[in-house]
Amino acid sequence: MADSPVSVHKPGTMAQAAIAATSPEGMLIAPIWKRIVAISLDAFLITLLVALPTSGTFFLYLVAVDLLVTQQAGYVLATWIMHLTFYWLYFKYTGRNYGRSLGQRAMRIAIVHDDGSLLGEAHWGRRAAHKTKYVIPLFGVLFGLWDVFKIYTHETKRSPIDLANHTVAAVDWSLPVETRSGLI
Repeated sequence: MADSPVSVHKPGTMAQAAIAATSPEGMLIAPIWKRIVAISLDAFLITLLVALPTSGTFFLYLVAVDLLVTQQAGYVLATWIMHLTFYWLYFKYTGRNYGRSLGQRAMRIAIVHDDGSLLGEAHWGRRAAHKTKYVIPLFGVLFGLWDVFKIYTHETKRSPIDLANHTVAAVDWSLPVETRSGLI
């Protein structure tokens, strides 16, 4: 007799089915809107921490690309280097200490390996370097929009940063108990 025309599939989205072979059962991928809100919260926090002591002068130099052809070019380049360094340090050390950034924590997103285990300290520097592309002045938003498009078109709904680092942005309450206990 031929195979039955009726098939039974596991519940969940296509993205869950695509990573089901390596991920723990029940682990949910964080929706894109939560990821966007998380990076926005992180950017807002860093902006406040930098803008208040500098009275906004830091950000005036950050976007003053017209000064690159004057004697003030050194200040603009130094501001860009400091800006990217601030974000890299923020993403690296909040990841190492909390297992995610503060924005991701607020949105209940956990960054874990494909198999649901927590990332080690050595993984956060590379992941932080990848995330700084979103805060490059004038171009970061374009990189972010491109990555949103790639997330929507990828079968597992994972970002290019997740794919490059073999990680998953998961909803924290959907992780196994032993992994959740390692998150702060």
